[in-house]
Amino acid sequence: MKSTDEIERAEPRVTNRMPQAVAQKLQEAADLTGATLNQFMVQASLEKAERIIDREKTIPLSAKDAAMLLHMLDNPAKPNAALARAFERFTQRETENGNQNRGAGEHP
Repeated sequence: MKSTDEIERAEPRVTNRMPQAVAQKLQEAADLTGATLNQFMVQASLEKAERIIDREKTIPLSAKDAAMLLHMLDNPAKPNAALARAFERFTQRETENGNQNRGAGEHP
């Protein structure tokens, strides 16, 4: 029987069912790269996962959009009345909670 440590260290196993034509094409590609089918599938899956993650975590900006964003950061708008009221409520709540010495978002 395996110990708890051995079970926790075990690597996940993924099994795929696919049409024979797909399996043959993957095997051919693996052979051409000198990898086993498993190595090829893991590497190809990892590359695809990294591309998807990078794409979803990146916000593409045109040069015009980037310039506008930088301008907005360098020249922030003055707070409107609603924001000023919200900040007052926040400040009052922080004071009531004993956090009067810290600025917004600061932690002890």
